[in-house]
Amino acid sequence: MNNKKILVAPSLLSADFANLQQDIKRVEAAGADWLHVDVMDGHFVPNITIGPVVVRSVRNITKLPLDVHLMISDPAKYVEPFIKAGSDLITFHIEAIKDPEAVIRLIKSFKKRAGVSIKPKTDTSSIKAILDKVDLVLVMSVEPGFGGQEFIESAVPKIKELRKVYKGDISVDGGINDKNAPGVIEAGANILVAGNYVFGAKDMNDAIRRLRA
Repeated sequence: MNNKKILVAPSLLSADFANLQQDIKRVEAAGADWLHVDVMDGHFVPNITIGPVVVRSVRNITKLPLDVHLMISDPAKYVEPFIKAGSDLITFHIEAIKDPEAVIRLIKSFKKRAGVSIKPKTDTSSIKAILDKVDLVLVMSVEPGFGGQEFIESAVPKIKELRKVYKGDISVDGGINDKNAPGVIEAGANILVAGNYVFGAKDMNDAIRRLRA
């Protein structure tokens, strides 16, 4: 059973970028706990999204924690720019680097929280050696790169496996809605990253409430 407080982190990937401030204020008012910022480079994943300039603008209009998810090939190179832009937590992909401990040390040298993410086909054993060094594990429940994909059920046993050996935050990202949220919460996740389900809802308050419930 999951005894941790359940946090909802709407993904800005699904926001209206022509009305970004308005959308951020809407999810804030609806009770979002964090904002999840998907950074893609067109290399590690087949899409390009935003950089530090946009993060800085977002930081200027919200006090919500910014959970910045680096889906990029060289995360160490961009840790400092994203932290200086206002990130509170930096999550990198284990598949993108050879020396994860160096990236963790770099993030923590700025007094920020460090997270590690795994793709759907990556085994949890790939991060076992660094679990005692990270503040968060992000389990991808879709292939990273695009929003609007369907939830991959194999994420649930991964979350269960991690929760048995890891006491920190476990976040799940991809296709999250009110139908699959209970299963990932029961498995041990305590942070739900939801894009289309929240930003596409007619009633954001109700959507966020349903995820927590």
